[in-house]
Amino acid sequence: MKLASQLLKYCSSSLFLLCFQGGVSNFASAEECQNWQGSHPEWIFCDDFEDGTPLVRQGRYFEHDNNSGDFVITAGTGLNVSNGMRARWQTGEIGAGNIKLAFGNNPNAYMNKGIRATENFREIYYRMYLKMQNPWQGSPYKLSRATVITDNNWSQAMIAHLWSGQNYRLVLDPVRCVDQNNAVACTGYNDFASMVWLGATAGSTTIFDSQHAGKWYCIETHVKLNDPGQSNGIHEFWIDGALEASRTGLNFVNSYTTYGINAVFFENYWNSGSPKLQERYFDNIVVSTQAIGCKAGTALSAPRNLRVVP
Repeated sequence: MKLASQLLKYCSSSLFLLCFQGGVSNFASAEECQNWQGSHPEWIFCDDFEDGTPLVRQGRYFEHDNNSGDFVITAGTGLNVSNGMRARWQTGEIGAGNIKLAFGNNPNAYMNKGIRATENFREIYYRMYLKMQNPWQGSPYKLSRATVITDNNWSQAMIAHLWSGQNYRLVLDPVRCVDQNNAVACTGYNDFASMVWLGATAGSTTIFDSQHAGKWYCIETHVKLNDPGQSNGIHEFWIDGALEASRTGLNFVNSYTTYGINAVFFENYWNSGSPKLQERYFDNIVVSTQAIGCKAGTALSAPRNLRVVP
C-alpha cells in the first residue's frame, strides 16, 4: 500500500504515463546538483542548469559557444520540466554550439576554473541525460569527448571520443597522442595527422532513430588511462545502466604521466548538416572519480512495466 500511494503521488499530472511505462526509474532529480559537494565527495563536477548563473564563470565551464542562441539554458526543456540545455540546429547547419569543461591539473590558465585544480585524474566517469526532439531525423556526429590537455596551445596526449556513426548508434573512438619516447606527439588541438586511432566500437542502441525520439536517455562514459608501460586503459559507455560498448587493454598514453584527464567537451556538431530544423536537449551533467549511475537523486524508483491493480 505504501508503494502504491507513493506511485499515485508521483504519477499525477504530466508524469502519469512515465510512471506506468516504467520511465521514473531513469529520471534523476531536477535539482540533483544542490549541495552535491557534501553528498557526493567522489564527484568532480555537477550541473543541472538550475542555478541561473552564466555558464562561463569560476567553477563552471571555461568556454560556451551558444552559436547565436542555438545552445542555451532553456526553461522547461530539462528533466521533469526543469531547466535544460537546448541545442537547436537550423536546416543544413553543422555546428549548434558546445560547452567545454576543464578540471584537475591543467597547464592552460584559460581553461582552469579552479575545479580540483591540483589533482591528476587517471580515471573518470561522466554522465549526461540526452533527449532528441520528437519527431527527430538523422544522426548528429559529435556528442562528447574526454581528453588530456598538455600545453597552453591545447596539445593533447589522448582523446576518448563518444560520437555517432552509422545506423544511429553511439560509437567509442579512442585515440593515443603520445609517441614511443613518451613525448606528446600531437601539437595543438585535433592534430589528426599525429593521432594513433585505437579502434572504434559501436553501441547496440539506435539512439538517434525516430523510435528513440522524445525520451530521456542516461548516458554514462568511463575512461581510464593505462598505467605506465602497460596496455590496461578502458573506454566504455552505458545507456540507462546497460553496457553498450567497451574497449579494454588500451594503450592511451604509453608511459606519459605529467597530466591526467583534465577536460570533457559536450558538443553539437553535424558533419553533413542537419536535414531539418530540430532540437535536442542535455541535462544533469556529472563528472566523477567513481561510477555515477542513472538514479542519483531519484525520489522514487518504480519497477519496469508496473501495473497498479485496485
